[in-house]
This record gives sequence, structure tokens and C-alpha cells, in this order.
Amino acid sequence: MPPPAYDHYAFDLDGTLVDVEPAYVHDVFDRVGDRLGYGFTAEQAEALWHGLGGFRDDQLAAWGLDRDAFWRAFHAEEDGRARADVTFLHDDAAAVGDIQAPTMLVTHCQRHLTDPVLDHLDIRDWFDAVVCCTEETGWKPNPDPVHMALREAGADGGSGVLVGDGPQDIGAAWNAGLDGAHVERHGHDRRGMCVVGDHRLERVDELVTS
Repeated sequence: MPPPAYDHYAFDLDGTLVDVEPAYVHDVFDRVGDRLGYGFTAEQAEALWHGLGGFRDDQLAAWGLDRDAFWRAFHAEEDGRARADVTFLHDDAAAVGDIQAPTMLVTHCQRHLTDPVLDHLDIRDWFDAVVCCTEETGWKPNPDPVHMALREAGADGGSGVLVGDGPQDIGAAWNAGLDGAHVERHGHDRRGMCVVGDHRLERVDELVTS
């Protein structure tokens, strides 16, 4: 059965449309660990970066790390230009550029990191609205940043879907009254859970093409 045609589409960024070279992840976490006096294992670094095993704040708490201190250190160690240089677009995500409907990006990636990535990959013009979540906007699964993106794109009415790689994306979609589509880049075994949405995808272009 072909996918339904939606009136508007929203996407997560990291892990959904793009990813980074693995060496970059470990380099960042080595430097974050130096700031915090904590030695992240390779498995911990990859779990936090990709959102494997559940919500990141719960994992930090289980490892005895203060949430606010971690995120301050993490954001301090990331450079937008360096990240953009090692970021690649998933081949199946190219279909997003062909969508003939309001298209939005709602990401936890901060603005100083998101902008260089969009420019480096030349995909900024794919999106009618780009919302980078903050304490002020709220974080997915809070629907507020999704509602903000819908307003900015002029997409308040009709049917919509949010495509993401984590449970917080599906939660944000449902809380905002959209369908939720989960794209699995790592496999359920590695993620440690099965994320249930309205659509389960192995590729983004399964949903945005017929």
C-alpha cells in the first residue's frame, strides 16, 4: 500500500536526515568527559549521541551525571563548522527536497550547529520553517516547537506527519496532533527498544514517495 499523502511534513534532523562520522562523536565525548572528570566509554558516547536505549537524561542520571552540567559541557565543546564538515546526508533523505508541500525541521540540534549543517549540505531551502528546540521553546515530546514550526510554515490546517528517529519525535508528533513516523537507522536490538509510531520506516523515502 502506498503511503498516505500529507498536507505538510515535519522532520527531525540528526539521525533522521543526517548523521556524522563516528570518529567525531568519540572526539567530542572525550573532550566533554575531560570537562566533567568522567570517562565515557565508546558505548556510552554512541548511546547518548544516537539516543539509543531510551531518553538521554535518564541515562545521564543512571550514570551519576548532572543533566545541566553535561549539556553545558556538551554544547561548549561542539563547533558548528567542525560538525558540518563531518556531517553527511542519508541517501534516502534526498527525497525530502522534492516534497511539494510545507516542510519543516524541528530539531534538538542547537542553532549554531544546525545552520552550518544546512548550509554545508545545501539543504536549507528544503524547509519552510526551522525550529531549534531550547528551554524557551520546549523540547520534544513537548508539542510547542512543532506548533511553532507549523505556524511559521503556514501549515496549521490539514493532515501532517513528523518523521524522526527517537521516541521523543513520535511523542511530539502525537502531542501536536500529527501522525508519527519512526525511521530506524540502528536496528531495534541496538536501540534497546521498539519505537511504535503510525509508520515504521527503514528509509525516509518510503513515506515521502509513492
